[in-house]
Amino acid sequence: MEQYEPDRLSPAQVAAMRRSFRNGRAAMTRRSLLRASAGGALAVGGLGALTGCGIPAAGNTQGGVSAEDHSAKEKVVNFSNWTEYIDVDESEKHHPTLDQFKKRTGISVKYTEDINDNVEFFGKIKPQLAAGQDTGRDIIVLTDWLAARLIRLGWVQKLDASNLPHAYANLSAQFRDPDWDPGRAYSYVWQGISTVIAYNKKALDGVEVKSVSDLLDNPKLKGRVGFLSEMRDSVGMTLLDMGKDPAKFTADDYDAAIARMQKAVDKGQIRRFTGNDYTSDLTSGDFAACIAWAGDVVQLKADSPDIDFLIPDSGYMTSTDNFLIPNKARHKTNAERLIDFYYEPQPAAELAAYINYVTPVDGVKAELEKIDPDAANNPLIIPDKAMAAKSHAFRSLSSKEETEFEQKFAKLTGA
Repeated sequence: MEQYEPDRLSPAQVAAMRRSFRNGRAAMTRRSLLRASAGGALAVGGLGALTGCGIPAAGNTQGGVSAEDHSAKEKVVNFSNWTEYIDVDESEKHHPTLDQFKKRTGISVKYTEDINDNVEFFGKIKPQLAAGQDTGRDIIVLTDWLAARLIRLGWVQKLDASNLPHAYANLSAQFRDPDWDPGRAYSYVWQGISTVIAYNKKALDGVEVKSVSDLLDNPKLKGRVGFLSEMRDSVGMTLLDMGKDPAKFTADDYDAAIARMQKAVDKGQIRRFTGNDYTSDLTSGDFAACIAWAGDVVQLKADSPDIDFLIPDSGYMTSTDNFLIPNKARHKTNAERLIDFYYEPQPAAELAAYINYVTPVDGVKAELEKIDPDAANNPLIIPDKAMAAKSHAFRSLSSKEETEFEQKFAKLTGA
């Protein structure tokens, strides 16, 4: 198990974090970009906590540290999630699936949208977890690379399979066995995030795009190509195009992928590296094609007949946001019951119909067809077998690799 040490981020990691605040997944809420409201500036008060003095290491970092479970007497669960990442009713004051859970179980959910960025949130909860204290949260949702780190540190609890019958039975095969949590002993998927190639048919004007190679090499696309500012997505898609497995690549493979993208940058092929703001470039035609997140593409396609996507023959990248129960959580059983609830097809379908990310739940299609037939037949929400077979995950990185790889990617992107 990884020993906790006070965090002093390397310059490369700080650069990566600032990229995320500026234009990555932290820059805009999950759906606000594509709704009427405009996103405001992020508060970045967590920066000092991450880059300043460290926190004394916890006396016990062996993991699975539970407080007395108060679930039976306290019918509540405290759930922290990302903003705009759950279903809401027309009043935007209620979450129908959470209301359904309370009605069925009698358990109230204190739902808080207080996760804007993985690194920022880690800085928020790190002091309590390092000190072996309750964070005040029973469920947190974190992206796979940070979920992996908390598991290595021993800061999340092992799940009780007896409380998760639907989750165990209905978790899609492509998400069952990540290298950072074999067999899903400590985590379950909230939603999947697929990285694909999106394009503007009008801007392409007959130019054929089938692969990442086309983005990097076709001179007819010079200056009209976008890649993502998230390292795992851009590097992962490039590795796949080079015939390398992102789950097994070497340092030399990584360097070769960086060199390939650097060549495209040097000759002006890649216009820029972006976060969610690629959506405006794609819609306007400034990007003819780009690496994109499927959840955005679903909405863009609904709004514009010119926008479409493709899955390269080489495959595509998938990451996950994941349920975790932190150490010392007061309501572990209640938390597990809520996790299991979202693996029932009906509530999973309601959630998928609203947020349009990849559902990790098998058996959802029939329920989703009752709500939104188009969504039910959209492979970006429910991948068919052929698409699921092309899905790849980026392997876990050691702390040393994380620093070195982010430094090289920051140099590439000019961050």
